Amino acid sequence: MTTNVDGEVRLADAPPIPGLLFRMFDPVRDYEGLVALIREAHLRDGIDWIPTVEILRTEHEHGGEFDPRRDMLLALVDGTIVGASQTDVRTRALGPNHQVDGWVSPAFRRRGLGRALLHWAEARAREVALVDGRTGERSLSSWPDEDQAGAVALYEGEGYVIVRYGFMMLRDLSDPIPERRLPDGLEVRPVAEADHRRIWDADTEAFLDHWNAGERTDADFEGCFANPDLDTGLWRVAWDGDEVAGSVMNTVYPAENEALGVRRGWLDHVSVRRPWRRRGVASALIADSLRAIRDAGMTEAALGVDAENPTGALHVYENLGFRRARTGVSYRKSM
Repeated sequence: MTTNVDGEVRLADAPPIPGLLFRMFDPVRDYEGLVALIREAHLRDGIDWIPTVEILRTEHEHGGEFDPRRDMLLALVDGTIVGASQTDVRTRALGPNHQVDGWVSPAFRRRGLGRALLHWAEARAREVALVDGRTGERSLSSWPDEDQAGAVALYEGEGYVIVRYGFMMLRDLSDPIPERRLPDGLEVRPVAEADHRRIWDADTEAFLDHWNAGERTDADFEGCFANPDLDTGLWRVAWDGDEVAGSVMNTVYPAENEALGVRRGWLDHVSVRRPWRRRGVASALIADSLRAIRDAGMTEAALGVDAENPTGALHVYENLGFRRARTGVSYRKSM
């Protein structure tokens, strides 16, 4: 990999596509083109994440060590972004993990572009590994959908192995929502700005029990509350006196819903701290969340769950009417 004076990046395994060039991401001029690429790729693949420029910019600006100017490569043909690849590092329970993600326009698939972009991301991850100061066994990982045949074939061909599965689950809000009561002594309170950090820290603590839990930083906290679509009025937080027992952080993404042709609310985080588990706290908060999302005009609710969640979350969700809609695959490769 080399870079010339014009900022063009030369890849040794670049496919012979007329007019193809590679360069690093430029925050000043590239957000609209990148969002257009992600939208096109995800709509073709049935992936239910369609970010706006504002959401993607916010994620990048609060990305911690991730800097799109050095950690993202673009592929362009005649000035249009037709592919992109990125890598981000995070300390996890199994060791430092370098997440790699990529997108290729459907018109340019099956031509070697995705492979070249993945190779660049892996090389960038190795550069980061030399200087980031983390210790422990390192890995590369990605989470494609099992129906993304091209991505699955690419990762398996490059030596990645399956280590976990996750489900996207949906629930029709026209179906009756059962009544679930919080245990005695607990109550749901409106979210106050003064409590943002305590709610966030409680959620962080609860997720430490999950498989390969990742570090959370101040940048993650700031990014959560900088989300352009944030509406904490939809959140449901259970308090036991001054302690947060559990929470469900609900979000509606209007632009994404419009692109997908749905009216959907997401239960983005569902968490209960260990001392309050097995007492029906999650079920009560989820049922309350479903009513809040329905009252906001949505017709379906969605969430993501680890297929082997150790707290029994999958069983709870199914009991409350959620069904499995798509399956994500966690691929991992040792560095």
